[in-house]
Amino acid sequence: MHATLPLLSITTFPAVARRSVEVLQVNLGYRCNQSCLHCHVNAGPQRREEMTAETVDAVLAFISASPEVRALDLTGGAPELNPHFRRLVVAGRQRGLRVIDRCNLTILEEPGHEDLADFLATHRIEVVASLPCYLEENVEQQRGKGSFAASIRGLQRLNALGYGVADSGLQLNLVFNPQGPTLPPPQAALATAYREQLGERFGIVFNQLFTLANMPIQRFGSVLVSRGQFNGYMQLLRAAHREENVAHIMCRNLLSVDWQGYLYDCDFNQQLGLPIGGRGSFRLHISDIDAASLEGHAIRVAEHCYGCTAGQGSSCAGALGDEPAPAPTCGT
Repeated sequence: MHATLPLLSITTFPAVARRSVEVLQVNLGYRCNQSCLHCHVNAGPQRREEMTAETVDAVLAFISASPEVRALDLTGGAPELNPHFRRLVVAGRQRGLRVIDRCNLTILEEPGHEDLADFLATHRIEVVASLPCYLEENVEQQRGKGSFAASIRGLQRLNALGYGVADSGLQLNLVFNPQGPTLPPPQAALATAYREQLGERFGIVFNQLFTLANMPIQRFGSVLVSRGQFNGYMQLLRAAHREENVAHIMCRNLLSVDWQGYLYDCDFNQQLGLPIGGRGSFRLHISDIDAASLEGHAIRVAEHCYGCTAGQGSSCAGALGDEPAPAPTCGT
């Protein structure tokens, strides 16, 4: 695995200050039932890091002390593999939060998780599901053999429960990542193509499609280095930077928590080992602070931040703006 932080540390990215923390994004661990090529977390079946019950309690205490937090965004790995996932979901909903499960879809067929879809629907959890293309060959290139069929079955099961269906209140959003070192196609046009392809071939419906740029870190960054594409990809991101996107990047209203409870400005900084406000070995823990104390703090930036401002922009909720381009395809 090639380390990319030394290649990203020196940057001209503009200074950014934190606003109010509205979204608490919690990484419940790096264990996953898949090992996707584009994964910026380097998650997989052999990873053993996972959040403990004590740290989950600290997360809930932070939420109770931080009324400005409106959404609890659960990620991993496969967050559902953490034994405390369901307790955290229920507690978040009891506190009136919008709770998001970043689901890889294939987890719905894993042994011991057969009732997961029903659990999510019962508690009206928003599902953000990774489906990097509507074509089987492209999905299996990124996620492995059999992953496309399992993902389609997962989406059909969620649809049967009401997810993605108009007026059901059960939100189902899909996530697209490019196949390689390119920018995502325009989000709105690609969403239309997804609806046509998934609807006509499989009868699948969904609410929104989020297009995300691949970050030059962890597994994807290492592959770029190995193939001699890292510098070219960084040049692409810098050349496509749009200053107007800086005002809307997710780190201004989001706080990232790692599986040990330490705080970061975003999930990407977490994977690079760049803690919030950190210098040297100092790390701020979620049990040491509340959300209000973080407002106005400087956000740690590096070259990978251009991945969030390039072109139409990229965030956990998809594109930040519009980017005109030719007719899109997910085969890029």
